[in-house]
Amino acid sequence: RARRRKPEPELDWEEAVVSTQSTGAKEAENPAKSVKARGFHLRTHFKTSREVAQAIKGMHLRKAQKYLKDVVAKKQIIPMRRFMGGVGRHAQAKAFNTSGSLGAWPKKSATIVLDLLKNAESNAEVKGLEVDSLVVEYIQVNRAPQMRRRTYRAHGRINPFMCSPCHIEMILTETESIVAKEDDDAPKKKSKKKEARARARLGAE
Repeated sequence: RARRRKPEPELDWEEAVVSTQSTGAKEAENPAKSVKARGFHLRTHFKTSREVAQAIKGMHLRKAQKYLKDVVAKKQIIPMRRFMGGVGRHAQAKAFNTSGSLGAWPKKSATIVLDLLKNAESNAEVKGLEVDSLVVEYIQVNRAPQMRRRTYRAHGRINPFMCSPCHIEMILTETESIVAKEDDDAPKKKSKKKEARARARLGAE
């Protein structure tokens, strides 16, 4: 005897719209001095892209571009901090504070992030911002829906062969780098130990 299903609760149309909306990334604190660059359903691995994003977070635009170009040329390495399964140890990773000197050269992810940085640079030029003063203030990598393929196995079987694409979104902000010059005439502070040593020398003389 078939069981009767309970009637599903009816959603108001406004509630249904709100429940399916995506939150997205955060907004820039100063939109007039910031630019965005986004890419959706990018055909590169989520895990390696996340490590690349963490490596350039907080860098100046020019420094990040040079760093990723060196990663593609295998002159510098991306430290693997979270997704470390099957990652090898490399001497280049000793420059970073990572456990076990684990690192990799994810060429595809680095190239795609480089393209997004180039896009952000073009957006900054159109907006009239100083490109050399841009800093990667915020970068986010999210998983995208997996894309399905198939691989053929022995005895006529078929197994799933999935890829793990990602969404990447970044915010670059213009910063003012002003360094205050020291006043040469201002008296320099001395520690108590140095003053005691100086008095001891004068007493010995």
